[in-house]
Amino acid sequence: MGETTASNRPAELRDMVAADIDFITALDLELFGVDSWPREMFVAELSQPETRRYIIAELPSGVEREQTQIAGYAGLMCVPPIGDIQTIGVLPEFEGRGIARAMLDELIAEAGRRGADDIMLEVSSKNPRAQKLYKRYGFEHIHTRRKYYRDGSDGLIMRLPLAGDVTTTTATTVKDPA
Repeated sequence: MGETTASNRPAELRDMVAADIDFITALDLELFGVDSWPREMFVAELSQPETRRYIIAELPSGVEREQTQIAGYAGLMCVPPIGDIQTIGVLPEFEGRGIARAMLDELIAEAGRRGADDIMLEVSSKNPRAQKLYKRYGFEHIHTRRKYYRDGSDGLIMRLPLAGDVTTTTATTVKDPA
């Protein structure tokens, strides 16, 4: 077995709080450029916990055991019978470690707990990695919004029907693939 280091320890998920907004706004700009959300959008989203849930994925910083660094974030809006994945972002240096999967697992479970029958999301046609992830989960491409994003890319609308009881979280930590 390999040694556990700060670079391969599991991510932990927690709820986003107001103190995270400035960092997440900057991260969103880094990840999504002209299509990033303004700070006020995150403030508004966090102010609606009855229909929203935003989470943060943290990893040990490697400096001290108690210190962590944000590796990703994701958000859900749920107004039954529809849940909508609003955003998922992972820092490039942490891609491929299962962080997006863990956050997606948690938001799918949350949508089920809140009474959603279906989960919707939108992804850029220029993001094949995310499209592949969503297809692995069973999301189906149901509509295309032509030139939806400011960079001219299409927005692919995808839907996942929730079957059965989705009241438990399928993953709370992320482990590196061996």
